[in-house]
Amino acid sequence: MEDLGPVVRPPTPIRTERLVLRAAEARDRPAFVELYASPEVHAYLGGARPRGEIERALPEVGAVRPGRFVVELDGTMIGQILLRRAPGRPRPTAEGMADLGYLFLPHAWGRGYATEACAAALAWSDGVLPGEPVVLTTQSANTASMRLAAKLGFTEVERYQEWGAEQWLGLRPPPAPSA
Repeated sequence: MEDLGPVVRPPTPIRTERLVLRAAEARDRPAFVELYASPEVHAYLGGARPRGEIERALPEVGAVRPGRFVVELDGTMIGQILLRRAPGRPRPTAEGMADLGYLFLPHAWGRGYATEACAAALAWSDGVLPGEPVVLTTQSANTASMRLAAKLGFTEVERYQEWGAEQWLGLRPPPAPSA
């Protein structure tokens, strides 16, 4: 995945009713390790990596990119959101479009945090990439992710087989221009 190009990070964190979307900091490293090592988080993503491998490979502070956000609740990281350009593989349909990805720690599931955070990230994207659609890919077996995609306005473009499972590609059209 490529970054968003000449887009600039928001000068201040994005605040929602309950959450803060901000750049990664050194204090987030333990939560990133937990996120990447969690079998529950990676159930539909090919499986978690071994914790020791992650701890050795993960930098103190992750790369700061315009579309990469730590999701914070009450001062603690609960997940991350990534908005990047989709490559042409495996789906040429999505090539070059902004692609939404998200990971949340299991204790944060089922409380609407992913919906709230992704909606805020998409609103930011609409402002910095006006007129651009956004794509999202998930395994069709991941019913929670499918529900989230529908809440966020993504509709199915296609299904395909990849990584031994059926994948779902959805598209969220850009908002209509204000009159």
